[in-house]
Amino acid sequence: MGVIGGELAYRFLKWFSPGAITVQMNGQAYVGKSKLRVLLGDRLLAQVRDRDVIDFGSGHGIDAADIALAGARSVTGVDIQTKFFPEAEARAREAKVSDRVQFVSQPAAPADLIVSLDSFEHFGDPGAILEVMASVLRPGGRVVASFGPTWYHPLGGHLFSVFPWAHLVFTEAAFIRWRSDFKTDGATRFHEVAGGLNQMTIRRFEHLVTASPFRIVELEAVPIRRLQPLANAMTREFTTAIVRCVLELPPSTTT
Repeated sequence: MGVIGGELAYRFLKWFSPGAITVQMNGQAYVGKSKLRVLLGDRLLAQVRDRDVIDFGSGHGIDAADIALAGARSVTGVDIQTKFFPEAEARAREAKVSDRVQFVSQPAAPADLIVSLDSFEHFGDPGAILEVMASVLRPGGRVVASFGPTWYHPLGGHLFSVFPWAHLVFTEAAFIRWRSDFKTDGATRFHEVAGGLNQMTIRRFEHLVTASPFRIVELEAVPIRRLQPLANAMTREFTTAIVRCVLELPPSTTT
């Protein structure tokens, strides 16, 4: 959490960045590419083939269609924001995979695999989400996830990253006051802003998984390209771009 707050911090933020920051993570890295393939890589993406898959947090349906195109037997896109479903269904039709893709707010049938992209740093209660994921997987089922930037990344504050590591310099209260100058949703904490921000670290994620029904099969802290020479087990919280991981339920786990 930041250390500089009060009127001084607010005035600096207002002077330094009078409006919302929109350029750091605007999706340009995925233009003309499959985000799913970029984030997971071919080896992890291959796990969807011939399996019943849940796209957890399916949003506009881009990844659900890509999962089907990668060879999944069926894909269930799950999202609490049902307003996205018409667009998502249209994407599935355009990709000619609508016979294998559906979108629901709550999955009814169990799956073999869950894919989760760019979500674990946003969930309001990520521990509870792991329990939900376990409840909709068959015994031995897996979660393949990629998320980031995590909290100690230079831009881990997302909207609040007015400069690298700014979210570790200024207090939450100062940032929320600055944000209220151009946002009117009444958010008073980081986790209340649009999309949520739960200050996820790699260490916290590992602890959450340990306390869940899952075990970690793989966890890769992918380093920031420019900081790669400095990346190691001691510096990973500050030098990791994204986390890729595979979680697995014990074969004896019941759904």
